[in-house]
Parts: sequence; C-alpha cells; structure tokens
Amino acid sequence: MDVHEAIETRRAYRSLSKIRITRAVIKDLAEAARLCCSAENHQPWRFVFVTDPRLLSELSKTMIADNAWAANASMLVAVCTEPHLDCTVDDRDIAPQVPGAGRLRSSGNTRPYSYFDTGQAMAFLILRATELGLVAHPIAGYLEQRVQQSLGIPRHMVVMALVVVGRRSESIDPGLPPDMEADERKRPPRLPLAKIAFTNRFRDSGTVARRRRILRGQ
Repeated sequence: MDVHEAIETRRAYRSLSKIRITRAVIKDLAEAARLCCSAENHQPWRFVFVTDPRLLSELSKTMIADNAWAANASMLVAVCTEPHLDCTVDDRDIAPQVPGAGRLRSSGNTRPYSYFDTGQAMAFLILRATELGLVAHPIAGYLEQRVQQSLGIPRHMVVMALVVVGRRSESIDPGLPPDMEADERKRPPRLPLAKIAFTNRFRDSGTVARRRRILRGQ
C-alpha cells in the first residue's frame, strides 16, 4: 500500500472488533509518528498506548455518549503535547528578521506550533495503522482531566485526542444511531476543492463576509 492508497483507504469507522495489539504493533506505530517532521526538530508529541482492559474500560467512562462505540477499542492512544515543547510564533518576534518589516504591533495572536506538529505526527500514526489493516479513529469527546488522572499524564500537558484503534468489524455496530450507521456504509461527503483550495489569493468570500458581520456585531 502506497501513501496515496493509505489516504484513500483510511476511514474513521466505529464498528470495531477486538484484536490483540502486540508490542511490535505499538512500536511500529510509534516509530511512524517519531519520523514526522517538526519545527526545529523539537518533536513535541507524546503518546500513551493503552491496551490494559481495566484502563480501556476506565477511559471509556470518560467519553460522551456518542463515543460509546469506542468501548470496543483494542487500544486507545492518548496524544499529548504542551506549548513549551515547541516554538510559539509571534509576528513581533519575526519582524526584526524580515528586511523592511519595521515594528509591528501585537495582533493579540500567537501560534503555538506544538499543536500543529503533534497533529502531523498523529496523522503519520493513523496512516501507518491504515497500512497495517487497522482502524485508527481520533476522538475529542472525553473528559481530559479524568484521562490525565487515569494515565498519570501531568496536568500541564494537553491531551489533544484519543485515537481509538481496532479492526473493522464485518457487521455494523447495532448501537450506532442512524447518521453514524450511514457513515459506516459510505464516506461522509467532503467539501469541494473550490471551497478549500485557492491559487495565489484567498477567495472564500462567504467566510470573509461572515467575519465582517461578526465584527460589526450582526
């Protein structure tokens, strides 16, 4: 399976069957994530691979009702980072290095790059899992503090996602609501390329118009 095939094959299925996750599989997935690029090679990602049945059950109780299907996970991967592990970028810091930029006022925004870099590494892990014939479905609907407590993750770290790992079931989970069941049968629609990809200039006038209305208080 090449990269393009892995991208096309990857699906966030919810109907899972239990399989045994070996140390070799964990090492394989961790190595795929480890090879990801990052700003100045900071590698700000941290992963906790959870296969212990007791802990899997404990973590499933931290999740929202829509994620009840994740109780069938063979493994959960807690994806963690924190801003100080990577660059935090501000135009005021960049301006002195750009000829003619002059002095800039703060925009009030900074870019904590650790979130971007950790997301990249998670994508590497997900694509490698797909290549191995596994489902790797990231979720955000959980109580972060309880996950931290269960796994001994320091409170100052951000648990950005839990990745639910297992084998796709041959039958659809009967507990899924109709909309999720439909997603199991057919990939949910993607936005058209014209909506997400532009050449040379940003052209999503609808987004710009909505932002202007918000700024005017409408």
